[in-house]
Amino acid sequence: MKVIVQIPALNEEQTIASVIRAVPRNIAGVDRVEVLVIDDGSTDGTVEMAKTAGADHVLSLHRNRGLASAFQLGLDACLRHGADIIVNTDADNQYPGDQIPQLVERILQDRADLVIGDRQTVTVAHFSLRKKWLQIFGSWVVRCASGTSVPDAPSGFRAYTRETALRLFVISDFSYTIDHLIQAGKRRMAVAHVPIRTNSTRPSRLHRGNWNFVKRQAAIILRTYATYEPLKTFFWLSLPFFLVSLALSIRLFIRFILQDFSLPGNVQSLVVAGVTLIAGFLVLMFGLLADRISDNRRLMDEVLYRLRKQEMDGSSTRPDP
Repeated sequence: MKVIVQIPALNEEQTIASVIRAVPRNIAGVDRVEVLVIDDGSTDGTVEMAKTAGADHVLSLHRNRGLASAFQLGLDACLRHGADIIVNTDADNQYPGDQIPQLVERILQDRADLVIGDRQTVTVAHFSLRKKWLQIFGSWVVRCASGTSVPDAPSGFRAYTRETALRLFVISDFSYTIDHLIQAGKRRMAVAHVPIRTNSTRPSRLHRGNWNFVKRQAAIILRTYATYEPLKTFFWLSLPFFLVSLALSIRLFIRFILQDFSLPGNVQSLVVAGVTLIAGFLVLMFGLLADRISDNRRLMDEVLYRLRKQEMDGSSTRPDP
């Protein structure tokens, strides 16, 4: 049983060494623990510090690719190195390394596919009141969209089984946290969460403030949910058109009865009722088409999974150069 702890890093020379040294190298039920650092185009001494601190593998991207891309490339590298469990943590030392065994233990004991570290954001002292409420509301939305019970959806402290890492693929260019959680929920994977503590860190460099973060994460939630539930998404989009058409039709019918079975001066309402009915019908038809496309997407996901599994299993059997 091999665990690889992956650490995406961008210009983290001040903290990367302490993060690597905090990774426990002995975990009950695990034969070997390794550390992989994904250097996302750092221009400081991150790579040198990581190597000095004892990182087993360093994946240098040479230019900044963004967190989502760095995370996905890190997963692929961990799979090629034969990881049975992959733990992701941040390079800014937000998540104490001594809590890694908690995530691994849930996989080993409960056979969970994905384990999320719950920061218990309400109790985090260095989070502002606004950020706490945004985290609570955002996580509730993600729970509804994913069908999971994770209370801290944006948490980047998480552990994946090998099979889960092969199944999930980042399609966002911003962040992997929400994307993967919705995918896991829609694929009916066993998603667990454990309470963790956090360290105080600098402000996030991933986004430009809370509202920028909310806007980008909301777009990811909508797009990912629509990918896996297109018919539901387009049904709810078509519903306001149908309701407007129905309300106007009922009004016209009542006036038609009250005005001796004639409708003088109601042409505008009749036109609007007809137009909204057609618009609702067209949106619903788009949903049916998207649902058929989604079937093809599921087949393509299965093909991608089998190709990745064949590639990763083949590369993991070869010794490291």
